[in-house]
Amino acid sequence: MASHIVGYPRMGPKRELKFALESFWDGKSSAEDLEKVATDLRASIWKQMSDAGIKYIPSNTFSYYDQVLDTTAMLGAVPPRYNWTGGEIGFSTYFSMARGNASVPAMEMTKWFDTNYHFIVPELGPDVKFSYASHKALGVDTVPVLIGPVTYLLLSKPAKGVEKTFPLLSLLDKILPIYKEVVAELKAAGASWIQFDEPTLVLDLESHQLEAFTKAYTELESSLSGLNVLVETYFADLPEATFKTLTSLKGVCGFGFDLVRGTKTLDLIKSGFPSGKYLFAGVVDGRNIWANDLSASLTTLQSLEGIVGKDKLVVSTSCSLLHTAVDLVNEPKLDKEIKSWLAFAAQKVLEVNALAKALTGQKDAAFFSANAEAQASRKSSPRVTNEAVQKAAAGLKGSDHRRATNTIELRRVRREYKANKISEEEYIKSIKEEISKVVKLQEELDIDVLVHGEPERNDMVEYFGEQLSGFAFTANGWVQSYGSRCVKPPIIYGDVSRPKPMTVFWSTAAQSMTKRPMKGMLTGPVTILNWSFVRNDQPRFETCYQIALAIKNEVEDLEKAGITVIQIDEAALRGFAFEEGRACFLLGLGRPLIQNHKLWCPRHYPGAFSQSISHEFHLTFELGTMIHTHMCYSNFNDIIHSIINMDADVITIENSRSDEKLLSVFREGVKYGAGIGPGVYDIHSPRIPSTEEIADRINKMLAVLETNILWVNPDCGLKTRKYTEVKPALENMVAAAKLLRTKLASAK
Repeated sequence: MASHIVGYPRMGPKRELKFALESFWDGKSSAEDLEKVATDLRASIWKQMSDAGIKYIPSNTFSYYDQVLDTTAMLGAVPPRYNWTGGEIGFSTYFSMARGNASVPAMEMTKWFDTNYHFIVPELGPDVKFSYASHKALGVDTVPVLIGPVTYLLLSKPAKGVEKTFPLLSLLDKILPIYKEVVAELKAAGASWIQFDEPTLVLDLESHQLEAFTKAYTELESSLSGLNVLVETYFADLPEATFKTLTSLKGVCGFGFDLVRGTKTLDLIKSGFPSGKYLFAGVVDGRNIWANDLSASLTTLQSLEGIVGKDKLVVSTSCSLLHTAVDLVNEPKLDKEIKSWLAFAAQKVLEVNALAKALTGQKDAAFFSANAEAQASRKSSPRVTNEAVQKAAAGLKGSDHRRATNTIELRRVRREYKANKISEEEYIKSIKEEISKVVKLQEELDIDVLVHGEPERNDMVEYFGEQLSGFAFTANGWVQSYGSRCVKPPIIYGDVSRPKPMTVFWSTAAQSMTKRPMKGMLTGPVTILNWSFVRNDQPRFETCYQIALAIKNEVEDLEKAGITVIQIDEAALRGFAFEEGRACFLLGLGRPLIQNHKLWCPRHYPGAFSQSISHEFHLTFELGTMIHTHMCYSNFNDIIHSIINMDADVITIENSRSDEKLLSVFREGVKYGAGIGPGVYDIHSPRIPSTEEIADRINKMLAVLETNILWVNPDCGLKTRKYTEVKPALENMVAAAKLLRTKLASAK
């Protein structure tokens, strides 16, 4: 019985790649230094899997930034603005596409399906000249992994200046010759297997899109001759018609399925898996950190063995382990009981191998016994269930309500306070000094509604999780979000409640430093849920309701403390299930659960680090509270009506990096009456936009939005940027808003 891993985290157990990248970007190390770190990481990952007994080890899953961007580089599909003239694509062009440079902006970034990973969206059109332009290092006796040709095109967008209706699949004939070149090179290097990742097969595809898969692999069949070809899918079930198309592809001998999130696919396999083909059974969860129920997985595998045969069944992960933390070995301080319930990437590799060996009669009795004990412990632990919380959350279900920069010094202060190296008094003094600095900066810039910069917070989810019951935390459980940006998701292991107020102290302290409105900043329940490792012993929406109830209580306490503008960030709104999304309404982004939200004044007022376009910015909040929400890097056009139904007073949304496609929905006639702030510049790039560039972007917004609802703000929060980048960018943003106010006033 063979074992297989779809993919593995690339950052390293101690974020070695992150620090190497940032050192290179800052000019503190050379390209050779960066390449050495990458080479060492690749080799260590391959050795780790080989030592664990994995037969099919993936290669080419490593990336300096993003695997879709790597495919764009491989195909030579570099947008003209980066002035690439051919040849091997070097770091300068590659990172300019990812991050932008002083002259041109970065390519669009959006979420990878419903994960918290972000990919760089290819920009294609009829005139793109494809060529094999980026060669990658492979391991010995590994399975090279490529983004499949059809998925690559389906995840792309028409380039700027190309008709939005341009059929991207029409480029299939142009990119397949490049794939053939790559396959030939892999053959020459001695590869015996190739893995094509085609995750778009889990989407609801139209007939012509399914036909593109048949066409692509029929065209590649002769080139693939002599190779074993695996097509890997993940993240969900396959529709029946798609399953039939996939299992009929020419030249393909193996098919990978997510049997954790794609449980209905099991029925399709049992009713008609092709004879003589390999089944790569993804029974070990690649997206969560809970230890596998080995006994249950073994039962599933044994039933599949009877269908496909012992020599054709391969034990695998449900998807790449990119979405999990790296290794529990690096968590010596984690609670021992909770730790026994977990499995990070390194432990999941061992689980895959243990299951494969058990199917061949080499069951590790001690390993399986320890796993069974951990499963039983988790089910019976009193730490997991809180009857009062469950009752309170259940009470919500029947309702259908409507309704800046973190420095190294600040991280040191928080770290020393946690380690009891400085007193609480010293900690509060340091944080208040930073808040005062942020407040003064915003007042000097003449920003209308202020934020306090959140210097007391480590992460927008972890900060709240640390103050809620039912959460546990790791020291090194980092997961890549995009580029060098890593997050450390909390672990939700039990029922969630709020023992005491979480943000009131710092919000009121910040408000006392200014006469301007100071926002209370909260992270919303869907984002806390989706950016955590969530318990899998109850429906996700049950957990989401519990978090929503806690955030609702926090909003009420902020109101009582006199905070009149409250922002509830829902950065992870994309891809939520309906029941999870309802939590946004249940907590009161709409009105009934949060009382007294009627506004005396029209909606003229700006968002976090934002500037209203209207002249009328005299705020009167005696009659209520203004509720903001913020969303970023989602396909907003697909969910715009749901966003409208959230009934927030102001919504700020990422817009600039996605080539302002959000505005198209308003050009098409969608009416929106509340305040809205489409982002005017990309904060995930170090590039500083000019006043003229921002003014031009605002003018495009004014063509489809009324001046009295438009807010001017960056795409997202500014905590990932340096003050040397933040200040000039905000100066230019405010200048652009004032410039247009003057022009609007003179036109009246």
